Amino acid sequence: MLKSYADKLQALAVFRGILADGTVSSLLEFLKNPTACTYGDFVAKLYVHGDSLTEFLLDVVTEDENPYMKRIAEYKEVPAHIDEAVRNELAFLEQLSRLTSDEAWAAVDSDKPFAGWRTHEADFMKIYRERIGALHTKGFGIFAKYHTFTLKDGKLVPVKNPDPQRLSQLSGYELERGKVITNTLALLRDKPAPNVLLYGDAGTGKSSTVKAIVNEYRDSGLRLIELTKAQLGELPSVIEKIGTNPLKFIIFIDDISFSADDDNFSALKAVLEGSATAKTPNMSIYCTSNRRHLVKETFSGRDGDDVHASDTREELVSLSERFGLKVAFLKPNKDTYLKIVEQLAAEYGIECTPDLLTRAEAYALRRSGRSGRAAKHFIELEAAKDNA
Repeated sequence: MLKSYADKLQALAVFRGILADGTVSSLLEFLKNPTACTYGDFVAKLYVHGDSLTEFLLDVVTEDENPYMKRIAEYKEVPAHIDEAVRNELAFLEQLSRLTSDEAWAAVDSDKPFAGWRTHEADFMKIYRERIGALHTKGFGIFAKYHTFTLKDGKLVPVKNPDPQRLSQLSGYELERGKVITNTLALLRDKPAPNVLLYGDAGTGKSSTVKAIVNEYRDSGLRLIELTKAQLGELPSVIEKIGTNPLKFIIFIDDISFSADDDNFSALKAVLEGSATAKTPNMSIYCTSNRRHLVKETFSGRDGDDVHASDTREELVSLSERFGLKVAFLKPNKDTYLKIVEQLAAEYGIECTPDLLTRAEAYALRRSGRSGRAAKHFIELEAAKDNA
């Protein structure tokens, strides 16, 4: 029986990608060579995911990025022979998922094993079709398992432990944040969603707003791809990678600014408007900056020998104008700052006394001034005192 399972597992075509999974390859090795060693190796790797063989195989199957899933996502017709292959392979994988540890160990012909696994009945075809019906929210491949990504060596790499910031944890700037949320909801609803520039003073929650929004709407099909300024030249390839994906993407460039001769300036400008590689309907670019115009200008630059100096200055300030939505996050006044302190104190279970507010104000003045970041740092220090 185990040899038959091994042969069929190796013969997978549509779902062949699952063989690259370390746990699946370990299972295959055991099926081909059932020894106490290969058994223990597989069980150890299975336990990383849980103790159910059925649940594990369901996960790798539904998250597999294969030609069939891609055709469905791109609304392409699926040939009958590929559709039949999907049914046949899912039927086999369902059968494999019911292999008990007792049945597996019987092939080892030894004493009772130290460890085993659970199995249960599951209709793989039904579950797979349900996943296909939810592609616009669940996604497929690595996008089904993770919601935040970076770019490394030209490849999208998942962030396994992203910032857990939630909207409910952010205080102040409700009006500003609301504009960004509204734009994001438009993106999720297949409505026009312009690129967004969040600019203003440091510590006012620009980056936290973007990350919290993605965390809030990840189950609605929202994903984030964070690029550095040095990677802006790779924007066209990133857009090509996600252009036909059924999910929605925010391409996030944090804390951005340019010098007048920065090559990355031209790369971003071209993608924002006017290049052959335009933004696709399933994505929007969100940038944060401490500068409204993004490009650093100098007085010496203004007095340079450019014949058409006014045209040059116009080009430098035009980058920020290519964002359809610009939202200013400015340092709060005293009343707004103390309101943020009050909200954070309530969140941390700290009594908000007049003395606390006085010390919060003094803390901000000793730092770089009032900001949401200063308020959070102050409250965190107070919470640490209470728990000491």
